[in-house]
Amino acid sequence: MTVRDASIVVAGAGSIGCYVGGCLALAGRKVTLLARPRVEQALRRGGLRITDLEKRDRRLNQPAFAVETVADIALKGADIVLVTTKSGATEEMGRLIAAHAPGHAVVVSLQNGVDNADRLVATAGGRQILAGMVPFNVVQWEDEVPFRVHRASEGAMLIEAGAPGLSSLLDVEGLATATHADMRSVLWGKLLFNLNNALVALSDLPLATELSDRRWRLLLATQIAEALSVMKKTGIRPGRVAGPPPALLPAILRLPDFLFTRLAKRMLAIDPQARSSMWEDLQRGRTTEIDELQGAILRLAARADTRAPLVERITALVREAERNGRGSPGLAVEAIGRV
Repeated sequence: MTVRDASIVVAGAGSIGCYVGGCLALAGRKVTLLARPRVEQALRRGGLRITDLEKRDRRLNQPAFAVETVADIALKGADIVLVTTKSGATEEMGRLIAAHAPGHAVVVSLQNGVDNADRLVATAGGRQILAGMVPFNVVQWEDEVPFRVHRASEGAMLIEAGAPGLSSLLDVEGLATATHADMRSVLWGKLLFNLNNALVALSDLPLATELSDRRWRLLLATQIAEALSVMKKTGIRPGRVAGPPPALLPAILRLPDFLFTRLAKRMLAIDPQARSSMWEDLQRGRTTEIDELQGAILRLAARADTRAPLVERITALVREAERNGRGSPGLAVEAIGRV
């Protein structure tokens, strides 16, 4: 088998998974999407439509890709497994990989959070595990036919080095991919940006609208400042993911609107309809990734015997919204906190 002949399984084909798998299938890669029944039915009914911020609009139908809901069927011939599940399902997916994927399979975590690759190492039965990072936002329209996923922001997918040829296999149109020498720092840098997911979820505002309003940016800036403080105390150095160095983010976010819109054009290069995956989870009544995002900062704070008060407050509000099960609470800035 050559790298180009590799069988790729996208394990957890939701918004990100369908986008990644769809781009790979459009480039002629052999792709199987392991999806929930709802998504599987939509894909079988009308195929998959892939759109993006650069105005590409591409469609594909079976047999350009395979779709399965049963893990043992999907994983049994996998050479590469791209894990795109929510972080809360990581251990379960690791055990399924251990039970059903070939021993030579290379497993790449393309999930939010900082420790999913470690969780897969612990559960995936000795297979090679690589960390990865997806920088862009993907929105899905489940009611459209074909099933549509739309990349609403930009950025190159990064993966850990260690599997020769893998980066070039994944580097296809609409899915720029590269390797990075220090994925740990990259994941902590990405986490800083992901602290905004909760604000979008709580506010019910699109990302571009929320980031264009200094009042909301002040909340994000304070969260990032708290996170940087506890990272420094615990010896973690977040890497630069896109745009300015992490240490400058709070100051940039606090700029007046007119200056921010001039200096942070890349940060605002977002489709007007894009929201966060955490917002989507609340809307669908699912458990969010708050424990893997804000929760990671709170665990660091506990280790450093310090506090991150705004991160604590936002975590509590998201958990309350989860318990209520009524989607986004649509909170105003003042209901979340003063900074």
